[in-house]
Amino acid sequence: MNPSHVIPARRCRLATAVALLLAVPVLHAQEASTLDAVQVTAQRKVENIQDVPVSITSVDAEKLELYGSGGADIRFLSARVPSLNIESSYGRAFPRFYIRGLGNTDFDLNASQPVSLVYDEVVQESPLLKGFPLFDLERVEVLRGPQGTLFGRNTPAGVVKFESVRPSREFGGYAKLGLGSDEMVNFEGAVGGALGQRWSARLSALYQRRDDWVDNTLDGAPNEGFEGYDESAVRVQFLYEGDAFEALLNLHRRDLNGTARLFRANIIQPGTNDLVPGFDREKVSLDGVNFSDLETWGANARLRWDFDGLVLHSISGYETAESLNRGDIDGGYGAVFLPDSGPGVIPFASESADGLPDHEQLTQEFRLESDNDGPFNWQAGLFWFREDITIHGFNYDSLAPGNPQAGFAVQQQENTAWAVFASGEYDATDRLKLRGGLRYTRDKKDFAAQVVEGAPFGAPVGGPYRVHTDANDVSWDASVVYAVDEDVNLYARVAKGFRAPSIQGRLLFADPGAPNGGVTTADSEEVISWEAGIKADLWDRRARLGFYLFRYTVDDQQIIAVGGGSNIATLLNADRTVGQGFELDLEAYLADQLLVTLGSSYNDTEIRDDTLAVAPCAACTVTDPLDASGRALIDGNPLPQAPEWVHNLSARYGVPLAGGELYFLTDWAYRSEVNFFLYESREFRGKSSLEGGLRIGYLWNQGDREVALFGRNITDQERIVGAIDFNNLTGFLNEPRTWGVEFRTRF
Repeated sequence: MNPSHVIPARRCRLATAVALLLAVPVLHAQEASTLDAVQVTAQRKVENIQDVPVSITSVDAEKLELYGSGGADIRFLSARVPSLNIESSYGRAFPRFYIRGLGNTDFDLNASQPVSLVYDEVVQESPLLKGFPLFDLERVEVLRGPQGTLFGRNTPAGVVKFESVRPSREFGGYAKLGLGSDEMVNFEGAVGGALGQRWSARLSALYQRRDDWVDNTLDGAPNEGFEGYDESAVRVQFLYEGDAFEALLNLHRRDLNGTARLFRANIIQPGTNDLVPGFDREKVSLDGVNFSDLETWGANARLRWDFDGLVLHSISGYETAESLNRGDIDGGYGAVFLPDSGPGVIPFASESADGLPDHEQLTQEFRLESDNDGPFNWQAGLFWFREDITIHGFNYDSLAPGNPQAGFAVQQQENTAWAVFASGEYDATDRLKLRGGLRYTRDKKDFAAQVVEGAPFGAPVGGPYRVHTDANDVSWDASVVYAVDEDVNLYARVAKGFRAPSIQGRLLFADPGAPNGGVTTADSEEVISWEAGIKADLWDRRARLGFYLFRYTVDDQQIIAVGGGSNIATLLNADRTVGQGFELDLEAYLADQLLVTLGSSYNDTEIRDDTLAVAPCAACTVTDPLDASGRALIDGNPLPQAPEWVHNLSARYGVPLAGGELYFLTDWAYRSEVNFFLYESREFRGKSSLEGGLRIGYLWNQGDREVALFGRNITDQERIVGAIDFNNLTGFLNEPRTWGVEFRTRF
């Protein structure tokens, strides 16, 4: 059945359900609780979220505190925002973002993603920069759909935007300490205030650790246990406030030492997507070395000059990262094992590491905006970006004493881009507002790779293999907002997004006979997106609703074919991809002390390319048709890691008690099944997932003191969330149940 014929019926059912749910607050109209206005900077200026013609979700500080109670990294946002999925094959170090199904499963350290992460107005391009911990934040904004005009850098799917709490002249701060299962320790705190007549500062810090909770049953193995980590981060900000000039300076750093993603061989029952009988997530048998070391730091300066009717912004950013991540990719080759518990027979060993010894990112933006009371306002600016990276790839011989190195390759890439952009909005009437924007981008990459020491499976010693790309594009957007009344806005938007060419050079995992040593390139991709929606404050602002419909087409979508029987990584362009669906954001007081939020999304994605084929797995049941060479034809398949359904629900109930408040807070996140790879198979289709959290706390001293009990993944659900497919049924899992107690004080 054509999905386009199914969606209208589903929309009708959803609309009915929403109407019934929203009817409940009418019964409590006499209560006083109302929702505060949500201010966002989705259009690079402060606006009420209801006035922004974009499908957007804002996550406030209390929700972030709830989701991160168990020491989880940025992946805790996955499925807790409509149309958002986040996964990683590196563990805490390398998150991959997907919005409306658009993302990139590429695990190389120079992989570009169509979802941009912007931290304090500075784009974080390297995947290793995107995992900076979430602490002392004002809010997180998730913007869905192309954002190419104002943000520009690789945003055809959307933007995830973080805003740190700014310094203020009033002295204050907070401290929070959590203790939990597996010797978990989570500390977070901030302090700040005035430094003089014009200056103020804020220092924020985080420390997290957890012991290994997975035992290695192999005697004499390099690692006795896995899944522990030790992570710290710090941010210091200085704010200067003059009469017509403001400067906000930011210095930040992150250090992570722990376990890389833990691969588990043959945990999937053949012919199904079930775990094998007798599976124990707390035990593995691995003969390889496993660790993850990451250090990042950066600085930025945000300057603002106020003139008569004009505001000039300058945003300068510097980021750098250094990492080494090593894992036993085969999931247990050569290990002693017991029947029904793995790791089972594996054709050959694979142990590898990726290092980033040199990385540097520089960005500069100048933006001029009007500031007047007239019907027309505008923004215009210039943007410059440069990134230099060196990647080291290693292979090791797990079967030889000491796991000696058995392969070494080097990649280097220089990426320079610049853009000029302009955006304007016009109040055509008191109720009708028109917006539009243009951005011209020029992007150049110079890439070189060579094999210094050949690996058993990969390109021979040789190189350098060089690639140069030079692309330009004009992105644009146009929207209209109509105010039905002071509480209800309708909007429609069309936008074009762009992602520059990508280059892939994993030569230790390349076809020895491939051209240019196996280095592959994907051409630019372009996205056209249409969306329309309604944003409404209802029942005297006791409820807030956002409902959005969208459809997009991607021409020449960049995709990565990874793994297969020969474990080769190859960049490809799909002729066309089509996506369509809806998103819902709802927040309502169902009673004076009961606040409920509901998010929901449906995403139908389809690859349309009659001839595109990829290498399938060697040990799974492929359900796609095969071409004459045995490769899987993927025309008609959904995108990988693109769930059709995402739902999230939270509820907070407070009870006044003994001069304070006892509260109960729970949240639940659901995503439907996902394919792990471009081809479809029975084994590598992840089951639907439902994870819940619970927090019970007591607030006193006007909310400045708090003690709380918390639990994450409280049902201890076990799910395979990703896989390695080249020679066995290897998978990796979601986080287990965690629990603990937390103390917080504000001053």
